[in-house]
Amino acid sequence: MSGATTLPPLPMRQGTMLLADLVDLYMAHYAGRDSTRVQRLGWWRGQVGQVALQDLSDDHVHVALEALANQASRFFAGQDADGRPIYKAKKKPLAPATVNRYAASLAAVLTWAIKRRIAPKGYVHPCRSIERRPEHNEKTRFLSDDERDRLLQACKASTWPRLYLLVLMALTTGARKGELQGLRWGDIDFERSQATVPRTKNGDPRVLPLVPAVLAELQRFKAGPTVRIFGAARDGSRPYAFEPRFAQALQAARIRGVTFHTLRHSCASMLAQNGATLLEIGDLLGHRQMQMTKRYSHLATGHKAALVNRLLGGIG
Repeated sequence: MSGATTLPPLPMRQGTMLLADLVDLYMAHYAGRDSTRVQRLGWWRGQVGQVALQDLSDDHVHVALEALANQASRFFAGQDADGRPIYKAKKKPLAPATVNRYAASLAAVLTWAIKRRIAPKGYVHPCRSIERRPEHNEKTRFLSDDERDRLLQACKASTWPRLYLLVLMALTTGARKGELQGLRWGDIDFERSQATVPRTKNGDPRVLPLVPAVLAELQRFKAGPTVRIFGAARDGSRPYAFEPRFAQALQAARIRGVTFHTLRHSCASMLAQNGATLLEIGDLLGHRQMQMTKRYSHLATGHKAALVNRLLGGIG
């Protein structure tokens, strides 16, 4: 078939394969949409790329992660004259959550090698004995009711007429930025009040329930099935670069310390505070692991108290 991509074959029990080659093979077969995976695995290539799969030990992983934990985090500071990205170091070291994500990216490659029988028989996964770093210092920022209302009003006044729709969908579906930007009109089912994300960051399809206010706003801009809902004006095949408009709305609403991803957290927090279970929240957000959803558990205390009193309040 013309245009079909031929994937490289998978070797059997190739313990002598260098980690650099294994990473390249993994990425060639990777079907997910995690944009950070390339960068993190690129870092691992530099650390242990010349180590053979069968020789990689938990000591290699431990030493690399210790060095990473003591490394200062960086932020994007624009581009140089040749268009190359410029990164500057922050004063604080990398957050424990970031170090854990690096460990998880390598673990995913090694798990894949075991499942695909690339690793030798009886291979001991070197990441299994690496402890996760505590993430108790992680603060999940979400909008208060007043901040949410101010932001929506500011979005309505934006020079980009679809900013209000984008933010409203993010707040009511918990969808990621990339998932919303990838939506086309053919993904919207007005009769069932839902949108279908063909492939999420995890590589799975996902259905987003749409509230009446979102459906009404969608009707205003409805177009052909292949057109992006949030496409650029000059090139509809590409998503609109809305970040400057979103920053202006935040400034107009007098809101600080917020990114677009905060809207996803805000959706989860509203659900938790109104009685949704962690299982329901995780299902809506598309979490594969309950650990990701537990950050909202403290917000559901009122619901837990009502549940205990309703079912066990008569005892004694």
